[in-house]
Amino acid sequence: MNVTARSQLRHSTPFQETMISLNGGRAKPIVSPDYIVGLTDGEGCFYVLVRPPYNKDGGAMVQLRFFIKVQEEDREMLEKVQNTLRCGAVYFQHETRVNHTQCYRYTVGSHRDIFGTIIPFFRTHPLESVSKLRNFKIFCEVANLVSQGAHHTQEGIRQIMELKSQMNHRTRVVREIRTLRGNTK
Repeated sequence: MNVTARSQLRHSTPFQETMISLNGGRAKPIVSPDYIVGLTDGEGCFYVLVRPPYNKDGGAMVQLRFFIKVQEEDREMLEKVQNTLRCGAVYFQHETRVNHTQCYRYTVGSHRDIFGTIIPFFRTHPLESVSKLRNFKIFCEVANLVSQGAHHTQEGIRQIMELKSQMNHRTRVVREIRTLRGNTK
């Protein structure tokens, strides 16, 4: 099957909710992998945060994050994603900007879940949008550097920062425009 046919098949498959029993408990609703891919293409983000403390060798703490952000009324959809992937958390994100609605965010930030669930999931179920796929590939490169311990050295942090600068261009442009207007949120 060619890529175009697979893409059309993926997008023509209706949303299908099924149930899964977690740890022998009550069954919880889940969604298909293709649904998660489509939701991530539209509302997801792979993000790398580099923050102090820097060690004596110039290393820093590197946080790898995956999140999906949706409007308040779509919270249950994020809970189904969480049930399907069996990791991460859904939380309320208070919005203070004018003309923005309240939101919920599904976030995965533990290295165990990023390396053990998120990266393998999106390697098995590739993203469709060019920009998200590019960001995911760069995210994987950063994750590989972190797994090798490169973030403990000044040279490793330089490489990670270079890769990070190539990610999420649209978001960075919006953030810079807001800063120029004096709105830093």
